[in-house]
Amino acid sequence: MEPHQTFLLLFISIAISSCLHHAVSQTTTSGVLRDGKQFVTYSFPSFAKQLLHLPANLTVLNNASISQGALQITPDSSNSAEGYLVNQTGRVFFSSPFTLWSSSSPPAAAVGGNGTYVASFNMVFRVNIFRTNNSVPGEGVAFVVTSGLDPPPPGSYGGFLGLTNASTDGDAANRFVALELDTVKQPYDPDDNHVGLDVNGVRSVKAAPLAPFGIKLGAANASNFFVWVDYNGTSRHVWMYMARSDDGVPSPKPPSPVFDVPLDLSAVVAEKAYFGFSASTGTQFQLNCLHMWNMTVEVLDDGSSSGGQPRWRLRLSIAVPCGAAALAAAVLLACLYIKKRRRRVGDDPESSSAFKFKKSSINLMSLAGTPKEFDYAELRKGTEDFAAKNKLGQGGYGVVYKATVAGDNDGESVEVAVKQFSAANTKGQEDFLAELSIINRLRHRNLVRLRGWCHQDGVLLLVYDYMPNGSLDKHLFGGTAGPVLSWEQRYNIVAGVAAALNYLHHEYDQRVIHRDIKPSNIMLDSAFAARLGDFGLARALDSDKTSYTEIMGVPGTMGYIAPECFHTGRATRESDVFGVGAVLLEVACGRRVSFGAAAGDGAIDGCSRLLEWVWRLHGAGRILDAVDPKLAGAFDEDDAERLLLLGLACSHPDPGARPNAKAVVQVLARALPAPAVPPSKPAFMWPALSGTDCDDGGGEMSWRHSARTTSTDLTSSMYYASSSYSSNGCTRTQVTSNRDAMVDLI
Repeated sequence: MEPHQTFLLLFISIAISSCLHHAVSQTTTSGVLRDGKQFVTYSFPSFAKQLLHLPANLTVLNNASISQGALQITPDSSNSAEGYLVNQTGRVFFSSPFTLWSSSSPPAAAVGGNGTYVASFNMVFRVNIFRTNNSVPGEGVAFVVTSGLDPPPPGSYGGFLGLTNASTDGDAANRFVALELDTVKQPYDPDDNHVGLDVNGVRSVKAAPLAPFGIKLGAANASNFFVWVDYNGTSRHVWMYMARSDDGVPSPKPPSPVFDVPLDLSAVVAEKAYFGFSASTGTQFQLNCLHMWNMTVEVLDDGSSSGGQPRWRLRLSIAVPCGAAALAAAVLLACLYIKKRRRRVGDDPESSSAFKFKKSSINLMSLAGTPKEFDYAELRKGTEDFAAKNKLGQGGYGVVYKATVAGDNDGESVEVAVKQFSAANTKGQEDFLAELSIINRLRHRNLVRLRGWCHQDGVLLLVYDYMPNGSLDKHLFGGTAGPVLSWEQRYNIVAGVAAALNYLHHEYDQRVIHRDIKPSNIMLDSAFAARLGDFGLARALDSDKTSYTEIMGVPGTMGYIAPECFHTGRATRESDVFGVGAVLLEVACGRRVSFGAAAGDGAIDGCSRLLEWVWRLHGAGRILDAVDPKLAGAFDEDDAERLLLLGLACSHPDPGARPNAKAVVQVLARALPAPAVPPSKPAFMWPALSGTDCDDGGGEMSWRHSARTTSTDLTSSMYYASSSYSSNGCTRTQVTSNRDAMVDLI
């Protein structure tokens, strides 16, 4: 059987299987209930991994997972507690939002004092809070109504339940409501066995001990509970009921709630909001599992997303995927038949001697959630025929332009960034497909969002959200005429970059290595929040892989490439962290990694790079002298020292001594102290003394004979043999190029 026939059969089987899973794994009903109001019900009697890919799916974030027929909100693992169960967070959401309030109320609806109508809903779920090996349970799990599908914020483990952290707790911008089941007593809690209503923070608006109801969360012999949450949008009131369910048999709803409290959702969450669960562990840990979940929500408008679908759309949600699968299979069969006939008569376009880029070579069907295909004429018009005045930037990949295109709503226009690849040759196609296939599946608030793609007449284009404040390097190094970035803005930017890298390395279902982290690839949105972009060099690794080896050498940008990469040719999580270290130092110091030290800068003779200079100041006890003088002293000294020491730690010559992305996030969130850094920069040695992803395993140095860089600073290819030596306290890796020149790599 030919490969395309095998693919066709596989596609048909997957399509049919998806339809069946949609029908049996999740039931949906809609009807007119209670006072003429329309409601929609979703029922999850159990959970399967296929639910992640259904039209009405689940979004699983951070350390959460779907396994053993349940939602594991925090890890369910028999591995070592310290590595897998301590200080973990997770969230699971129903992926589609529900319209929970509206300023235009339905007929005969009761409108609140603020002129809005609020939907009513009922939730029932079965939760298992289990402590392992008779340990002390910690920390808790919460049912959440929130305004976005964001992962748990950095530092939200422990008593923050994956909801907030020390710097954001209680902030009205959080826009969430949570009903917590808490097993640890904080200073603001009544005890270590209670429920509470949390609004934008973990200091409960109302908390109620569970002992009077005969309930003990995390008890060794009774850890399963049914929980009912009833919300009345007319009276703006919420009730919570609980009952033990040790045998899994549905329990009757108790006559009395464990607590009830007034709650106006329209004053807290967005008009369209999401339902889900959040949980955390701390130094103590427990398993937080959800075994079933039923929700019934009032439908406020027929135009809402799947969270409030009208009846006809709910029926179509099953019929359309199956019909589309059958139609797609028919189209594929027809295409294969036509292609076979063309080959018989010699008119197959592939037989043309001229190279042609074919959409089939992108293999979009292999991409989860096929991205939108833009019309070339629309992008050409939106960029004013790719006019120079709309040019945002340029690199080895090609050029980025600003464009205005039609939005999702009628009459709406939005600004986007259009990335035009320099050539549609084989290399251009590879870069295009690599970036498209990786970033299409990534979802994180600190990543630039892909909107779609386009190909026509050999032109390859990717369309991203437009970032009005441009790239970080223009603000740091004098490329803009605007005000100097404040210390708070800088700190938030690096925290966002760290969160994005932690998502790529530890939270996404594949391990993604970015390979080109630098300020010009960090974009700033309208609020100066960081968005990591440019995934042209990024690679997704298989679950059993820890590194990616580039056949053609070492891509990236000089100054941000870890020294070990020149010996192994491998990109790893540690080499990504090295790039983050360079960015941390640049943000704090306002200088490029390759700045030339003038007299009085305190740099060592011959070692005028930023890293050497900051390490010298650290050894002299004057590390704060490295902070950007343009700030004129307007910075937090503790945070500045933390950031600079973290930058040095991430830039450690030994890859095994660098913190991982998760630790970087925790340090920046002030949940961990700044790492201890030696007073002078250690000498670079290879093979490294500590085992890392970069180690060849055989203990011998891996010599490579070519290096390819994609950098605006160094664009020529070179052939080299590398060696390390220490002189006057300055460790260098030297590169002998084809011009016999010596290039300082560190």
